Amino acid sequence: MSRLVAPKLTVRATGPSARTARRPSSPARSIPARKSRSKFLRYYPGGFKDADYIDLERGYKWTAHERWIETLSDTQFRALLRRGDFAGIAQRAVAIESRTNLLFSFEKMALRDAVKSSAGAKAFANGLWALLHGDSAMSVRFEAWIDALSGLPRRQTRVLTWPLATVFGFIAQPRLHFFLKPMVTRRAATNYGYDLHYQARPDWTAYSGALRFARAVGSDIRDLRPRDMIDLQSFIWVQGSDEYPD
Repeated sequence: MSRLVAPKLTVRATGPSARTARRPSSPARSIPARKSRSKFLRYYPGGFKDADYIDLERGYKWTAHERWIETLSDTQFRALLRRGDFAGIAQRAVAIESRTNLLFSFEKMALRDAVKSSAGAKAFANGLWALLHGDSAMSVRFEAWIDALSGLPRRQTRVLTWPLATVFGFIAQPRLHFFLKPMVTRRAATNYGYDLHYQARPDWTAYSGALRFARAVGSDIRDLRPRDMIDLQSFIWVQGSDEYPD
């Protein structure tokens, strides 16, 4: 007796759900997010791989990170700390940053003056190690770093500014830390419809707000494939800087 086998049916899905399954839709974006994206691509049509973008925005920041890895990796940093060479740590960090245009000249001078003394160099080195390689929660480490900066010797100009508080984390660990230029970042966040909870004195509440803002932007432009906070900070810079008029 022959065995009956039910025929296999090929079902062709129809309707909106089938179209979505075949071709994933782009992430939903707010109007400010779409405008920000369009502005960035107007200046850099190739996105984060655009040659002009690499030359003008990303290249020198990544070079600073590479120099950090060459001269102040965690292994080298730890060895210098164990030898008590706090001045060597401060000198290397200052030298790496000095080749960038991330800080204003008055901030560069204030930092150099602050770490000239042995006490200043020690406070800077220990505070920076704790920020980058400490075991505590990031909120605790960042607040301790702010305390270290605020206690550094001061001649004419204060050392505790947002750029100084965030530049070394950004250079050393660009996948984790954001570089905050207050005016530009605040303007970009306002245009984006985002509340930074900004305060003039650096603290964790405002910094964590900046990190969340950067990650929100990263989610909105994930199809452009930002590599790290260097790309996200550069994207945000384009939105808020007078160098890039609307």
